[in-house]
Amino acid sequence: MNGDKMNTRLDSVRFMVHDMIMSIPCETRKQEACAHLFGVSAFAAMLAMRRRLSQELAAIAGLLYNYYFYKTGIRDFPGLNSSEAVRPLLRDLNLFDKEEQIAVLRAIFYCQDRSRIHGPYEEIVKDACLLHFYFQNTGCSIPSQGADRLRKALYELAIPNDLSVEGHGLGNTDNHQDTTNRRSDLADIAEALAGSHIVGVPGDQRYREVCRYWPDTGVYKELQNEWCAAFVYHCCRRAGFQLPMRYPNGKCRFAGVGAWLEWAQLPETGFLYFDGQNGFVPERGDIVIYEKLLSDDSHDHIGIVLGCNEGEIEVAEGNRDNQNYSSVFKRDRRHCILGYVRIDNDYVFQFNGEYNPIQSI
Repeated sequence: MNGDKMNTRLDSVRFMVHDMIMSIPCETRKQEACAHLFGVSAFAAMLAMRRRLSQELAAIAGLLYNYYFYKTGIRDFPGLNSSEAVRPLLRDLNLFDKEEQIAVLRAIFYCQDRSRIHGPYEEIVKDACLLHFYFQNTGCSIPSQGADRLRKALYELAIPNDLSVEGHGLGNTDNHQDTTNRRSDLADIAEALAGSHIVGVPGDQRYREVCRYWPDTGVYKELQNEWCAAFVYHCCRRAGFQLPMRYPNGKCRFAGVGAWLEWAQLPETGFLYFDGQNGFVPERGDIVIYEKLLSDDSHDHIGIVLGCNEGEIEVAEGNRDNQNYSSVFKRDRRHCILGYVRIDNDYVFQFNGEYNPIQSI
């Protein structure tokens, strides 16, 4: 590829990242984002040169690897969420072929997984993150998890070092929380929020909270009259059920009802139940998926169960009947219900498969 096209592609991503940074309301966070993303990008390009790989693709992956956090302020699932957030952006630039997009997205997706060895660009971003941390935090101890990897990267670049190692510090920390009553918490949260009569307009702070997980420009308009699943996701997150914005290799994001149905039927979850199946009865804290309730489309609406009797379920819904407001009310238990999602109280998200973004590009 000629240099002019390479510069055009890298500059296009730089401008995109710059625009995102400029949208951050906090000046200190703007400076942090600029130093962090452009710093990791520079180290990634350096490592790519040393390893005889594309400096351009490495620099782009470094620029985008933590895009989601700086766009939304949400730290959870940095690789998973950033790869999903930038996937449509790379696609819509129309500057990268499919294999190049896959290389960048995989490098972002696996950026935190330092326990395993992946492809060459994945390893570059992992090492670039450690190098940036090391040089931006001189004198700080390095956690044992990344110390060996960092030593190898410094040796590769012929940089002498005398690392001080700790057993903690960089990387994800385990959040030990009580999981006993998360479904009960989910119902309580949904009941309070839906009962507060949220209106699906940007001027409603509560609606902005529901939308904050989705980093797309124009998200308020996109979700308007279609935010029932986004409401469920928001309530689940607040109750402690931590999920990325999209299950890896899934067909759609959790802002859509189809994602909940797909996820609940995975072999590793098995959370989908049908009323009366082996004695199943919907309970407070279950998620209800409707079937052709408001349209001719399958699984077209979703809510959270607050109670159940012989003929009705009480539900908390965002975007009741696609009327763009939340509500707590009752529905016929025998009418237009596909099934229920009952999340185990101790559920912890894990993905041990192979990330394949090709079906999403």
